[in-house]
Amino acid sequence: MIESYLLQSSSLTKLFNKLIETRHIYAPVKKGMVTSFNRVESLEEVAKDYIQTTISAKSILFLRNEILFHYKQENGDVKIMEPDLQRIPELVIWGCRPCDAKSFKSLHSVFNWDYKDIIYSSREARSAIISFSCNQADEYCFCTSAGSGPGHTEGSDILLTKLKSGDYLAEILTEKGQLIRDMIPAIFETPSSESKEDNLARIPIVFDTAGLKQKLEQAWNSELWITQSMRCLGCGACAFVCPSCSCFDIQDEKHGKEGVRSRCWDSCGFSLFTRHTSGHNPRETQAERWRQRIMHKFSYLPDQQGFTGCTGCGRCSRACPADMNIREHLAALINDSTSPENRVA
Repeated sequence: MIESYLLQSSSLTKLFNKLIETRHIYAPVKKGMVTSFNRVESLEEVAKDYIQTTISAKSILFLRNEILFHYKQENGDVKIMEPDLQRIPELVIWGCRPCDAKSFKSLHSVFNWDYKDIIYSSREARSAIISFSCNQADEYCFCTSAGSGPGHTEGSDILLTKLKSGDYLAEILTEKGQLIRDMIPAIFETPSSESKEDNLARIPIVFDTAGLKQKLEQAWNSELWITQSMRCLGCGACAFVCPSCSCFDIQDEKHGKEGVRSRCWDSCGFSLFTRHTSGHNPRETQAERWRQRIMHKFSYLPDQQGFTGCTGCGRCSRACPADMNIREHLAALINDSTSPENRVA
């Protein structure tokens, strides 16, 4: 059950300072033209005027590069030394947008699908998410078309919506959120009558995800995959800024009798991602790789997990050096009348 409270603007610092007594806080920090999540020590460090961070909060739970274990050869045996998961600190992800908070559902499903990834799950269990609703948007935002919205609550433990008074509507959404409220209950007051919806950005719906999925089931051979991918450089920027992309590579590095196995971000848009040892690549062209990206997010994942792998944050379009706009491409696919005879490969 959602519990709603009024959090005065002057109480925001009190909440932050109480949390930092026992937890590491990661929040949006602006450096030059880039706003990304970094560990902060004070509320003054946190960016205040941003539509969306350049890099998502994904990197806090799913690290760009992390060691899975060390290994060492001793007397003919191999000794495996796994990371001490008890050393993972309690975290607060502060300043998430609702689209980022929702994306953790996708990451959770991947890392707990047929095998529970204990490293990711341990970090997730020790994290709380305090999100802020969006009161502004830009031309790249399409969260309302992707099952989210500027005040969407899914994935957040606490959602704060700034009111016209400058105070905040605080929605306590989970047990983790209740525990945070109980740390400093005096600042959570009886809510005002001011409407949450009146303080949210207006983001029009441009397509329907159910209709898109249905269209994609018939679009395997559409010539649009070729047309759209003509501009794609295969740089992977879209995957690296995406909050829900979870492709990774595993690397072993050996030095003498010791070494590490590590996991690092990867992208299905890279030409090497599916290349076999033989040299054969089942997705040889950029058109096939672009098709895979869209199909996975809007067709395969809904079939497997019941939800899309995109939250409409628009980061991929903002980051693309070739100015590819995923929202425009998805709308084009819905309206595609290409004959099935026009094949990609």
